[in-house]
Amino acid sequence: MSNALHALCDAGAAGATEKIDDISHPRLVIATTILASSVAFIDGSVVNVGLPAIAASFQADAVDLQWVINAYLLPLSALLLLGGAAGDRFGRRRLLIWGVGLFALASLACAVAPSLPLLLAARFLQGVSAAMLMPNSLTILGQTFSGEAKGRAIGIWAASGAAAGALGPVLGGWLIDIGSWHLIFLINVPIALAAMALAWLGIPRDRHDSDEPLDSFGAILATAGLGLTTWSLTEATSHDWAGFTLGALVAGLLLLLVFVWVEGRKGERAMMPLALFGSASFVGLTLLTFLLYGALGGLFVLMPYLLIEAVGYTATQAGAALLPLPLVISLTSPLAGSLAARTGPRIMLTLGPVIVALGFLLALRIGPDTSYWTSVFPAMVVIAIGMAGAVAPLTTAVLMSVDARHTGSASGFNSAVARTGGLVVTALIGSVMAAKGPALISAFAAATVAGAVLCVAAALSALLLIAARPQP
Repeated sequence: MSNALHALCDAGAAGATEKIDDISHPRLVIATTILASSVAFIDGSVVNVGLPAIAASFQADAVDLQWVINAYLLPLSALLLLGGAAGDRFGRRRLLIWGVGLFALASLACAVAPSLPLLLAARFLQGVSAAMLMPNSLTILGQTFSGEAKGRAIGIWAASGAAAGALGPVLGGWLIDIGSWHLIFLINVPIALAAMALAWLGIPRDRHDSDEPLDSFGAILATAGLGLTTWSLTEATSHDWAGFTLGALVAGLLLLLVFVWVEGRKGERAMMPLALFGSASFVGLTLLTFLLYGALGGLFVLMPYLLIEAVGYTATQAGAALLPLPLVISLTSPLAGSLAARTGPRIMLTLGPVIVALGFLLALRIGPDTSYWTSVFPAMVVIAIGMAGAVAPLTTAVLMSVDARHTGSASGFNSAVARTGGLVVTALIGSVMAAKGPALISAFAAATVAGAVLCVAAALSALLLIAARPQP
């Protein structure tokens, strides 16, 4: 479900591109980018409601279920920036079509996977293909329009992405209840085929105007570093800190440090230019994004799991239980954006996460004997109000925190950080997913309090580091 919010987080990438003039069917471009991005948003949220069914099918433990989520998030987080650079190098239309096609094939592989290792391999391919299609879909959208038309197009795209991410769990839950978890991965296939056809018909062929080499070595370092770090955290929180696990963590962190060093050496040719971090506001926004989206990512993995395993919801009910989040955000985000425009982003980006923390604490009331309307619903509404106050000004604040030549890199990096937050927190919740019955409810309560602490830390990042009124 947090993918419904990623749509708003990602939107800045479309706003940071230059217009091209040879698009003859702009509405077709909007439809293409919506369909292409929707496969990633749907898949990122629909799998959460399928975790109990996948566990039963493969006799999977908590570590296995964590990797069902993180096998997708790992390559998406590490390769998102490289995917955008590859579009510049090889052509955005070509990368979009390849990415969507690979996503369709990977989804079919997930649907027919006879074993957990093959399912995880297919999920990894889904993450790789999402890293190809997402940034290029947004760049194509941003290049097609200018002025007010661009704002409207981005708004339509973001709203559609949020709707796809929100409706995915409900549709996925229904498919699980009437058939099998295998069916949830087939949702993407017709959407992907339609997106490929529209891209072929409505988007002009690429012009090769960039011969810059790709930062492939940086991408390998980032993927290996995040992979080792994620694996070690997953093992440690589900089992213990064995010597090999600790060694993997150290190795992963060292690889990430080498990645930072390599990026510094590459300068402006790096996929993560270190010049971005010369702005205190950008550092604060990065911390806020990591902490806030990390807390949300953990909650929306655990919430459907808790509702199905400990409270007795069906998969459809668990998916529908979270619908107030996107609905309330869609209604309140315009007001939050207007307030942020008048007061500056810091106030809204400080108050928003605090309100989200209060929503997390309301989730402590969820139990097997509580009503949805008095437990889950109030928590979702309060979290949604807080997130509306945060996501509406976040993209604008990111773009205003750096100079004009870094806006594309800053927006893409912020989107990658949002996924990385979910990746890391998902690696830390193994002990919760391993619990059963009343122990699961107690473990969920502890995780919810930890999530509230992360939200408060996100608010402090905004208060202490973000400029009250960044210079445009």
